[in-house]
Amino acid sequence: MNILEVSDLSKNFNLHILNDKKIEALKNINFTMKEGEIIGLTGKSGSGKSSLMKCIYRSYLASGGEIIYNAKAGKIDLVKATDHEIIQLRKTEITYCSQFLSVIPRVTAVEVVCENLFRAQKEKSQAREMAKEMLEKLGLPTSLWDAFPVTFSGGEQQRINVARAIIASPRFLLIDEPTASLDQKTKDVVVDLILSLKRNGTSVLCISHDEYTLDRLVDRRLALHLGEIEQLQGIAG
Repeated sequence: MNILEVSDLSKNFNLHILNDKKIEALKNINFTMKEGEIIGLTGKSGSGKSSLMKCIYRSYLASGGEIIYNAKAGKIDLVKATDHEIIQLRKTEITYCSQFLSVIPRVTAVEVVCENLFRAQKEKSQAREMAKEMLEKLGLPTSLWDAFPVTFSGGEQQRINVARAIIASPRFLLIDEPTASLDQKTKDVVVDLILSLKRNGTSVLCISHDEYTLDRLVDRRLALHLGEIEQLQGIAG
């Protein structure tokens, strides 16, 4: 069963400071995604990968086309859905993990990781224990668990970001460069955690420039070039 069906998707930006110059970030995007599948979004910087992911998450409103998401309650067009419907899907089914950690300054690492568990109405003490287990798996020193992530290194912040995204086992995960800034050992841990999500039914759309991560993680690749799909590549295994 398909979890996502993207048809004739386009996204334009009008640059008002440049006499309304129009930039076509995405055009004629068509693809489907199966439930439990992991697709890698590849392409050079500026090819449209992030724009596509943000249109699906609805951070960007697409200029045209359809994004049909097969939610638990039925199919919904993410282009036409109301803000209330999008907010509900984000609470219950869809998680987006950007490349960079964005948090309130004086919130501890454990509390950041607990965020999605609290949305899922997990009891506070249980959520904290689950968060600590996740941080331990990702190799974050225990001395940092109750520290503020804004003071962490890039690699440490990346671990917090990934932990927060995957801990509540979302039905559909959008994740941007999950292994950037990570050492090889932690890279393998992150890949294994995402593959574990897949085994439990999570569908994953992943942006990555890391060939090692792509080879280990994805079922197939969706390559973008200048806002269009360049090629579809199947990955054996």
